[in-house]
Amino acid sequence: MKRVIVIAGHYGSGKTELAVSLAMQWAGEESRPYEKLALVDLDVANPYFRSREKREMLEKSGVEVHADTFGGMQAAELPALTATLRAPLENPNCQTIIDLGGNDAGARVLRQFAKYFQGDEHELWAVVNFRRYETRDVQSAIEHVAAIEKELSMQVTGIVNNTHLLRETVPEIIMEGHAKAQELSHAMKNPLLFTCYPAGIVREESLEGISPLMPLGLFMRPAYLDK
Repeated sequence: MKRVIVIAGHYGSGKTELAVSLAMQWAGEESRPYEKLALVDLDVANPYFRSREKREMLEKSGVEVHADTFGGMQAAELPALTATLRAPLENPNCQTIIDLGGNDAGARVLRQFAKYFQGDEHELWAVVNFRRYETRDVQSAIEHVAAIEKELSMQVTGIVNNTHLLRETVPEIIMEGHAKAQELSHAMKNPLLFTCYPAGIVREESLEGISPLMPLGLFMRPAYLDK
């Protein structure tokens, strides 16, 4: 795995949940390939469900969080990014997860940091939820991923299947998405990196035959939505 992981996807794909879950998982590992770990929130397109909202939890776990200029949520709706987010990109000892905004428009903000993506230290993951209308089938997913690649002038290096319906998710939904993700992977000649599942809602044992699997927390889901 490369030092910098860029996570892109459509609105509602669950890319932010993946970014936070990855950061928390890696932060808990005793042996890591890099001394530091950072999460960079570049989502300035959507005022909801952004990784910066979990800054306190992440930083307590040892994850640096870089996002808005003001260092908090008081400017959540302002597209103001802090200059410090360049620090983890320039630090060869820092594993960095970048959470982009949704769709190709949300990904556009990464272009101002293009100089950091000229080498081979980065990966670009496309997160796909086949239960969202924008990526309802393989062809629409191909078009969506191609739009992100065109906007960024970067090639996607891997596909992540995150087909879900939040707390209504059942194993069959994930398995259906996995099959479509395999088709997408074959069509785009990009590896299917893993299939995600919501831990606590779907049991890993119920997804027999799917590998590798990535358990996701529900860090980004406000409790009031379940009342």
